[in-house]
Amino acid sequence: MASHQSHGVQQLLAAEKRAADKVTEARKRKARRLKQAKEEAQDEIEKYRKERERQFREFEAKHMGSKEDVASKIEQDTKRRIEDMNKAIQSQKEPVIQSILGLVYDIKPEIHKNFRQ
Repeated sequence: MASHQSHGVQQLLAAEKRAADKVTEARKRKARRLKQAKEEAQDEIEKYRKERERQFREFEAKHMGSKEDVASKIEQDTKRRIEDMNKAIQSQKEPVIQSILGLVYDIKPEIHKNFRQ
């Protein structure tokens, strides 16, 4: 009977070991599945982020133009303004010079109002 009990104990120990192995394997599968789910979620987040960035770039290009377009418009506007200023200078240069020369040549000596004799 003692050998029958020890055989039963052996079977219980073996069953307990198999159960522990199954639990360990289940935990490993769970950990792998959680890791896989996390990776899938990260991939999905990255895809979503890329799609939103693409939509934003399309919106930006449609409504504001590209950076090159904006820079080009600013440069063209600056050149146009400089040309306008140069034209204004050329058209007003001679009258201003004549006015300054007139003031220099037309000296009217006067006694200063604070001068006392």
